[in-house]
Amino acid sequence: MDTLEKLKDNLQKGNSEQVSTLTKKAVEEKIEVRAILDDGLIAGMTVVGTKFKEHEIFLPDVLLAAKAMYAGMDILKPLMIKEGIPTVGRVVIGTVHGDLHDIGKNLVGIMLKGAGFEVIDLGRDVPAEKFIKAAVESNANIIGMSALLTTTMPVMKKVIELAKEKGVYDRVKIIVGGAPLSEEYARQIGAHAYCYDGVNAVDRVKEFVKKK
Repeated sequence: MDTLEKLKDNLQKGNSEQVSTLTKKAVEEKIEVRAILDDGLIAGMTVVGTKFKEHEIFLPDVLLAAKAMYAGMDILKPLMIKEGIPTVGRVVIGTVHGDLHDIGKNLVGIMLKGAGFEVIDLGRDVPAEKFIKAAVESNANIIGMSALLTTTMPVMKKVIELAKEKGVYDRVKIIVGGAPLSEEYARQIGAHAYCYDGVNAVDRVKEFVKKK
């Protein structure tokens, strides 16, 4: 098994120490940084995402794999900046104003990072204006909003109205998710997509970025 295969394998097992060691080894072996990222770390997280989607593994396994991925990214990030390697895209995410639930949102962030996206996580209880401001300032491709309370769902519509008002609605795609939401509700408020879980969110974001 070569270094990248070992890296991919250990990431799936959530072995942070080995992922860190193997990432350093791959750099020492003069393997291209992009290849280490794509064929090692991202490839490993893609398998984790698929297994999670098919209920072969569970949330604690995903979190362990994410921790291992971050261990590898800590080594690669300075090299990526030095070589000017771009991320796949940039996504602003957050749980809407009035809502403090963030497990689903955090999982989406993990899966997006694992797929090679730069994620700007605004956290919980995020006002509508903050989503738009962050997307404009960071030149993001996507805004992702989460809500778990029916009482906070109208904030999503407010963000979409504000995006239209500020002239960013056509440039920045808006995705929404959360237990009380549905495809129909997403359509009603003008969201570009409804995502039912973290893996589905990654798939939709990839589709939007590809179309650009």
